[in-house]
Amino acid sequence: MADPTDEIWKRDEIESPCVKLCAIHPVEKICVGCFRSLAEIGNWSRMPPEARRAIMAELPARAPRLRQRRGGHTGRTGE
Repeated sequence: MADPTDEIWKRDEIESPCVKLCAIHPVEKICVGCFRSLAEIGNWSRMPPEARRAIMAELPARAPRLRQRRGGHTGRTGE
């Protein structure tokens, strides 16, 4: 028979896109590791699973916002 206290130690971990590279981009205001906003990070544990999954689906599209523009002609003129 299973020990009833086993249930106390079981918990569902909240799925998270965190990659432990936590720094907020100064312009885009999203984490450079997981691409979430500060509000999303702060509310993550209180969000229902459906809301977290919806945000996670959006994250790959945010990555290009963090690509740094390089100097040179294009960087100076935008051409």
